[in-house]
Parts: sequence; structure tokens; C-alpha cells
Amino acid sequence: MPVVNLNVLRGEAEGGEYTEHFEVPYEDGMSLLDAIFWIREHQDPSFAVRYSCRSANACKECSALVDGKAGYLCSIRAVPDSEVKIEPLRALPWIKDLATGLE
Repeated sequence: MPVVNLNVLRGEAEGGEYTEHFEVPYEDGMSLLDAIFWIREHQDPSFAVRYSCRSANACKECSALVDGKAGYLCSIRAVPDSEVKIEPLRALPWIKDLATGLE
């Protein structure tokens, strides 16, 4: 079964940061945000990520650095058997994991 390997910068602004590796089962058409939802459902419910597309029909809250480039996790497609580095945006106040302030 194909997987997507995510190396995610985690932690909290006041507690420090670390990189954690996740292996997520790949599904056709999945986005990186879908992969993070899988992590929250199956491995770590404390994983913090900001999004509103599924609950408020809004957009642009799931911004992150993906392999060093800014993008929206909901629109970046996962690639089977790939390895991706995901970090919070550095220009915004960091709260926890991939969640940043909206200022």
C-alpha cells in the first residue's frame, strides 16, 4: 500500500520545537490537509492545525511551508511514496504545531 511520509515541525512557541515523522496511508486525490486529518484521527488527536474550509466554508487558514514554499495544505495534493517537510509559516506568530496566529 502506498504511503505519504510527512516530516512535521511540531511544538509550541514557549516550549520549543521538534520534527516528527508520520507515515500516512495514501488515498487517491488526498491533500496534505487530508493526511493531517488522518494523523489527528488515527495517531495524535492533539495535532494542531488551523483550517476552516470544512466547518465555515472559508479559506486561507491552512497555510504552511511545504518543502520550504508557502502554500495551502488543502490544495497541495499528496504524492504516493513521497516524503514532505511541513512547517508553520514563519511570518506569523506561532501558536502550536502548524497553527499560527491570523494577524
